Amino acid sequence: MAPDIHVVILAAGKGTRMKSAHPKVLHRVAGRAMIEHVLSRAARLEPKTTTIVVGHCAERVQTALGGWPGLRFVVQEPQLGTGHALLMAEPVLRGTSGQLLLLSGDVPLLSIDTLEALVGRHTDRQAAATVVTANVENPYGYGRVVRDGDRITRIVEERDASVAEREIREINSGIYAFALDGLFDAVKSIATANAQQEYYLPDLVAIYRRAGRVVETVTVSNPNEIRGINSRSELAEVSRIVRHEKNADLMAAGVTLEDPATTYVDNEVEIGPDTILHPNVTLEGRTTIGEGCEIHSGVRIIDTRIGDRVTVLDHCVIRGASIDNDASVGPFTHLRKDAVVGPRAKVGNFVEMKNTVLGPGSKSMHLTYLGDAVIGANVNVGAGTITCNYDGTAKQKTIIEDGVFVGSDSQLIAPVTIGKDAYIGTGTTIRENVPAGALAVSAGKQRNIEGWVEKKGRPKK
Repeated sequence: MAPDIHVVILAAGKGTRMKSAHPKVLHRVAGRAMIEHVLSRAARLEPKTTTIVVGHCAERVQTALGGWPGLRFVVQEPQLGTGHALLMAEPVLRGTSGQLLLLSGDVPLLSIDTLEALVGRHTDRQAAATVVTANVENPYGYGRVVRDGDRITRIVEERDASVAEREIREINSGIYAFALDGLFDAVKSIATANAQQEYYLPDLVAIYRRAGRVVETVTVSNPNEIRGINSRSELAEVSRIVRHEKNADLMAAGVTLEDPATTYVDNEVEIGPDTILHPNVTLEGRTTIGEGCEIHSGVRIIDTRIGDRVTVLDHCVIRGASIDNDASVGPFTHLRKDAVVGPRAKVGNFVEMKNTVLGPGSKSMHLTYLGDAVIGANVNVGAGTITCNYDGTAKQKTIIEDGVFVGSDSQLIAPVTIGKDAYIGTGTTIRENVPAGALAVSAGKQRNIEGWVEKKGRPKK
């Protein structure tokens, strides 16, 4: 029977080099807080518990992660090193058994394959500690892995390393698996005889070796996996890696990216085959796009569901909306939260929709605001139409039934219902319900006043 896994994620640091008022681990990598990348990987191991060690802006980190079920938080204050950080988890893990998997909230690229290899090696060798390492060209700033033959003997930090030790290219990732048995007693034995006078968790390697306990390593083949983020430039570099991998996966799955370098797709976005993404497209959050769609340049889509064979023309902004099969949107359309574009419907230039359903085959092609409305099938909404949904106190509903024709420059003052197959004359202000099949007009007969310009004395051009 596999031992229980208990995950601890270190997220207490301020991230001074980020020069930010925000907690470092909440900065976004490809649209998602970096610590959420770590949490999502760890969750695939089905851990029995997950504990976050917070410190700087602790309440903000806890609030931001409130949607993750079952998280436990402990506070490290002051921050006295990684060993001290792990020790903060002792009260919530007291009396538990199995493995402790220690991760860092600012290392978001670690793969599930590496985590599974770490747990597997640690279990198979019945190790007290297993360390994830990597061989890199430039090890500056990282702790070096010192070996006796193939066996790891200790880890020395950059500031404490000798000239010879600084030539070592194998580095410590800061990712570990520990046997919980005796772990916290061992952590308490760590001294602070180092350049920063902190409790260095890597010192456990030498402590365990001296005690005759087994220490193992897992070396990753791709050093990018263990890249930590400590500055804005590193944040951009890691985001670029995540986006490149996402774009490569999409193209391998049958999606066309005309210019991958200018296509920004968040990790959780899903896209069906034979969809085409033009340059300068940004897809964020939990957006899903079906098969055979075409998304043109300058489009930004966030947390939106798009069906099959949908066309989104240039420079649209779409957030929290839904677009059904064979619909067309844009250019320059703004779809806001809970806007629904039905099958075969068309939404055109400078149309804004919010909390509105546009039914099958209906059209709103120009210069229109549709808010808090339910619009049926095969409705034509003319240019310049406004649903006047706000009465100064609350939002009110407009209902437009099937087959209605709304003339240009009309104002529909909610709450109001337009019956099936009714006509709204151009320039009409609707204040009352319109019966099915009726023509509604509000303007009087046109009246021309002869000679008015001359009488006013307006200068001739």
